[in-house]
Amino acid sequence: MTPETARSVGGWLFRNRGWLPVPLLLAMAVLPLRLAGPGLAVVATGEALRFWAVGHIGLASRTRGDGAARVVASGPYRLVRNPLYVGNIVIFLGLGIMKWPWGVVAAPLLALDYHFIVAWEEGNLAARLGEPYREYLARVPRWVPAFPASQADAPAWAGAEALRSERSTFLALAVVLAGMFLVRG
Repeated sequence: MTPETARSVGGWLFRNRGWLPVPLLLAMAVLPLRLAGPGLAVVATGEALRFWAVGHIGLASRTRGDGAARVVASGPYRLVRNPLYVGNIVIFLGLGIMKWPWGVVAAPLLALDYHFIVAWEEGNLAARLGEPYREYLARVPRWVPAFPASQADAPAWAGAEALRSERSTFLALAVVLAGMFLVRG
């Protein structure tokens, strides 16, 4: 697949990212509930990462467009370029663990989805934000966190804004978890 095709696929996936996981979640709902405790712990870890990230990026995380006003390089964005997506993948991994063994296909499918979305987003951000973003790309890994030796001055974490922004994620997660516990397969 050419880089242009990957970016085109990524744009489509980005625009439809709100509903695309729904069929996968519905399929997982009918699987038997197996490892609820460990799965919930992994889900909570993924949501904690998301919450930390949203406290640094703010409401820009809820955009339906392809833009960002600035490079965010604080909090988890110092360690990995896509902490929201990593958090989502960890959440799906936790849901998959709850529906072991068949549910664990969810996280790799979501990771593949994000591979294309990130190709599209990074092209847009590089064009929009220019050299500061390209420097960020060179310094911070896309998926696997790196722990830099120096601590840059970071803006304060905006917990209240993170709570407002993550309300819909908390609600969706509560509905999904309730469904998984109610529909035990």
